[in-house]
Parts: sequence; structure tokens; C-alpha cells
Amino acid sequence: MTKTTKFLIIRFSSIGDIVLTTPVIRCIKQQYPDAEVHFVVKRKFKSVVEHNPYIDHLHYLDKDNLKDLISDFKQVNFDYIIDLHKTLRSYLLRFRLLRPTFSFRKLSVEKLIMNKFHIDLLPKDLHIVTRNLKSVESLGIVDDHKPVDYFISAQEEVDLSTIPDTHQNGYIAFVIGGQHFTKRMPVEKIIRICQRIDLPIVLLGGPEDKVVADQIEKAIGNKIFNACGKYQLNQSVSLLKSAKVVIAHDTGLMHISGAFNKPIISIWGGTSATHFGVWPYLNQQNVIAEVEGLDCHPCSNFGLKACPKKHFRCMYDQNEQFIADSALQMFATKSNA
Repeated sequence: MTKTTKFLIIRFSSIGDIVLTTPVIRCIKQQYPDAEVHFVVKRKFKSVVEHNPYIDHLHYLDKDNLKDLISDFKQVNFDYIIDLHKTLRSYLLRFRLLRPTFSFRKLSVEKLIMNKFHIDLLPKDLHIVTRNLKSVESLGIVDDHKPVDYFISAQEEVDLSTIPDTHQNGYIAFVIGGQHFTKRMPVEKIIRICQRIDLPIVLLGGPEDKVVADQIEKAIGNKIFNACGKYQLNQSVSLLKSAKVVIAHDTGLMHISGAFNKPIISIWGGTSATHFGVWPYLNQQNVIAEVEGLDCHPCSNFGLKACPKKHFRCMYDQNEQFIADSALQMFATKSNA
């Protein structure tokens, strides 16, 4: 009888980073004989992974339950720990369990040097998914060269007959949010891009994006369906899945769009797709809108509360016509396919 091999994969947060670990989860489950995959994540990100068929057991990190998790994990007796988070809490968990551990190259020092001094010591053309997969190469796991995964339940699928008639035969999804200020395009630029796109547009974002979304809807009119704050995350993913084209900032929904092979225009402000290896993974239909030639760019790999230089040129200098034209061309190509 073949022995079950038990894996604990650690990725506490965020939505985008969790999504970017899914190729590792899938490859381990599909390639390792009798693998039993456990995944530990912050409870607030439960919906991101709860329907993933490659995960056998989900565990949730709460504010004060790390000791309880460690106690529970000791009873499981894992064969391997795959740490794709690499923070103090993941180190503590690994230390207490004392199991063979594999982790990825976080490149924290190289990123710091890039952000502070703009000296580029980062690996070229190396996506973070590839770095994640390299962490398990010595276990015989090989890259299957497939996109990220994202799964939702049938109950979370939005019935398109419930959205405006004008949008039921195809639309562009515009993900207007972003966790930090320097990831978000100013509202007046979003409005001008939408004005240049003579097609139905669905605005996607959370409740925190509703004020901006309301401004856009008021300025543009009926070709906008404002979905911000109206749906739970996986319902928004359903609307993303049904879109013909996606425009998005550096967000979790941008990475999720890769699971459905959506044509995407990704917009980058203070962060950088190319320097930090976080462009839409294995997406051959993507356009990266990133202002080149700024000596202050990038300024952060996560985003900041304000532009350190006060001018915010990484967003204000974005070419609105280029973004709009790219979306229109992608929509036409998708419609004629």
C-alpha cells in the first residue's frame, strides 16, 4: 500500500499572492503519489481557496490561534512544509513543527534596493509563480506550464439576466480598486478612458471603491454597470469570468483573470509588473500599461499610501488612449473569434 505523503503549504495572504501559489498546489496534488495537501491561510481569505479541488484540508489562521494551529499540526505529522509566505509567523510555525521545509526566494533585499536606490539586481523575466515552483523542484515536482487556478461554486455564479440588458451580450470589466493609493489610477483618468470606450463596461471593486465608482457612473452614464460593493468576492469573480476583456490595476482580480485566460490590460503605478515578476501569468493576451523612464519607479512592491515624490507621474502619465484602444481591439478580436 502506497504511503500518503502529507504536505503543509503556507500562504497566509493576500488574494493575489494566494492565487499565485495555486500552480504549486495543483502540481503537487497531480504529480505526487497519494499526496494529501493541507493549506493554511488567513480566515478572511477563505473564499479564495475553499472550492479548490486540489486542497484536501484547509486551515485558517486567526489573530490569536497560531499556538492552536501548531498543536493541531503536530498531530498530523507532515512529511513536508512548503513555506510560500516567509514571515515571522511562518518561520515560527516551521520552527515548532521541525519538518523538512522548502521555500521560495523572496528577494526582499533586491526589492528594497530597487525601490530605494533603483538599482536593479532582480532576476530578469522570472515570474513569481516560477520561483514558487522552483521551491519544490527537489521533490520531483515539475512545472506543468498551466495558468493559475480559481474556483467558485455554482451558487456564486451571477445570472447575467440580472444585469442590465445593455451588458448581457458582452462587456469590458474594469477593476478600479487597489489596496493602496499608488496602485490606483486617479478617478478623472478612469473616466476619460471609459469615455474613449464605446462599449458596455462593468466596474468591479469592493465597498471601499463605491464612492469612486459612483463618480464614474455619474460621469459616463448608462454604458456603465456599477457592481462595486454589490457582490461578494466570488460573485465579482463570476462577472470577471463572463467579461470579454479586463482592465485592472495591480490587484487580486487582475491575477484571477488569468485563471480564465481573459485578455487583460494591467495598469501599474508605484508597483512594477516587469521588475517584480508579477505580470499576468502565462497570459498571451495581455498588455502592460506601465510608464517607462521615471527615475523614481518603482517605489514599492506592495503600494504606498501616497506618492513619495508628490507628482504621481506613474499614474498621471498613463496613456489613456493606448489603454482604451487596446481594450477596443481586444474586444473586437474576442467578439470575432
